[in-house]
Amino acid sequence: MEKIEMYHVEYEKPKVTLLQDSGLGVAEIAARTCYDSFENSENECIKNAMEDLDIDAINCIENSDLLANLTWVHHHHSIIEHATLSYLVQGTSRGVLQEHARHRLQAISVRSTRYTMSNVINAFVASLEENDGFDFFLDKVLAFNLFVISDTAYLAIEIRAIYDKLMLQYHKDVSFINNAVAKSSLPFLEEHKGNAHALFEALQCGKKKRNVGDAFKHIVSDNWKVDMVITFNIRSLKNYFDLRDSGAAWFQIQWLAQAMKEVTPKKYLKLIDKKYRNI
Repeated sequence: MEKIEMYHVEYEKPKVTLLQDSGLGVAEIAARTCYDSFENSENECIKNAMEDLDIDAINCIENSDLLANLTWVHHHHSIIEHATLSYLVQGTSRGVLQEHARHRLQAISVRSTRYTMSNVINAFVASLEENDGFDFFLDKVLAFNLFVISDTAYLAIEIRAIYDKLMLQYHKDVSFINNAVAKSSLPFLEEHKGNAHALFEALQCGKKKRNVGDAFKHIVSDNWKVDMVITFNIRSLKNYFDLRDSGAAWFQIQWLAQAMKEVTPKKYLKLIDKKYRNI
């Protein structure tokens, strides 16, 4: 992933892949249905849709004069809600996720901390067998590449905070180990007592504790990486790009909006972004 320095700290930019786009045809069919004007379409498959419905051809049209006219001249944007795009986002932050959730008209599925924190918890449990547990924990967690900020000095501070929070919980919670380790893996603690590396490998290879994040989500910061799949209709996508691909937006979500726009086919951008209107 691309790295960039902001405010003297190094960050990783997210990677975005377009998973699917529904095409413009359904949106034009919707508009033509409103006006009963199929015969006026420049697309033969739309013109003949009510007599000979070729769905594959309809989904592959590249332009629609009617949609362009409705969106740019009449500002009739509800029609373009019938076109959708889905993106795979890899390596954005939980801070961006919080911002993203404010865009209500989207479908969003996010990598769950409840089910994906086992590596960190295993590293902490194993570190209890080391004299200098933090150094062991730091080395393991750095290797997981869990954070958007990639600056090593910054991460040492952040991972130290995670370690200290877990250590406080460990001393205060008599059920800590049972919450952290699957029942079938508990014998590893005795088997590898005094050997942090062997214990860590055994825990990693053993059964993962279900919902391990329920007890430990408090350690997660806005810098924690997330992956997600998001689906927008292009009316909502227009609103997203207008607000987030803007100098007024937080720089991390600007990066995401820009990466999404880069993989968005021009046939959609022509309907929602003035820079592409006449291309």
